[in-house]
Amino acid sequence: MQMSDQKEIAADPATVYAALLTPEVLKACVPGAQEVTGTPEEGFEATVTQKVGPVKATFKGQVTLSDLAENETLTISGEGKGGAAGFAKGGAVVTLAPSESGTLLSYEVEAKVGGKLAQLGSRIIDGFAKKMADQFFANLQAHLAPQEEAEGDGETPADGEAPEGSGKKGWFSKVTGRG
Repeated sequence: MQMSDQKEIAADPATVYAALLTPEVLKACVPGAQEVTGTPEEGFEATVTQKVGPVKATFKGQVTLSDLAENETLTISGEGKGGAAGFAKGGAVVTLAPSESGTLLSYEVEAKVGGKLAQLGSRIIDGFAKKMADQFFANLQAHLAPQEEAEGDGETPADGEAPEGSGKKGWFSKVTGRG
């Protein structure tokens, strides 16, 4: 499976880059993550529970980072095993570029799955991968948004008024407790 996309993140490249290297942020942003430990230098270990079609499994895996160019690019490689459900392994090249609204994050992913997961078919796997990526970036944006808003102009809305542009972001923060 191959996938590429780009997302606008409302934070500067240095903030986004630092977030991608922090285990606590990754745990908060990766859908189904139960545990993420480690360091960028030594790699991360993660435990993630997901349901793909009829297959639900807990994956334990390792993630390593390479080709790090601070605030610009990094390469992620990982492998996880989910017992009878099978395995997933792959990598992604992530590129950060300044944009008018913060950072344009581009990524190219190549992944392989085996076991029961491979039997599900590429349409289910591709759809699941796209959904996971979209959820990760929505979570990352929600995680970074409170920090960006705190650095704003210092004005606070009157009692009972919603902050301008809060929309779904405020709702999501309230539901998930990130905010």
